Amino acid sequence: MEDLGVKPPAKKCSDIKCPWHGKLRVRRKALIGKVVSDKMEKSAVIEVTYLHYVRKYRRYERRRARHIVHVPPCIEVKKGDVVKALSTRRLSKTKSFVVVGKVEGSGEK
Repeated sequence: MEDLGVKPPAKKCSDIKCPWHGKLRVRRKALIGKVVSDKMEKSAVIEVTYLHYVRKYRRYERRRARHIVHVPPCIEVKKGDVVKALSTRRLSKTKSFVVVGKVEGSGEK
């Protein structure tokens, strides 16, 4: 997991769905997005922005997608943080990504 460009968390946890301390396997599809909501317990909503090419106008348009991700207790995220999430097996009806670490911590105050 160290080859992903994310440092392991300093805090330990006993969550079985933690990719660092539990038994959850992660896949290679990665998302880097901004946390827009952290109101749920052990979950967060991240927003990923990307560019989509429109052939008719030969230009790019900016699009965004929201994903619900699992947040292990050893990783603390708050609204405004930029995090990296990796895909995993389906954890619930809407969650199939897990946060592995922060890219930068620019939380709102």
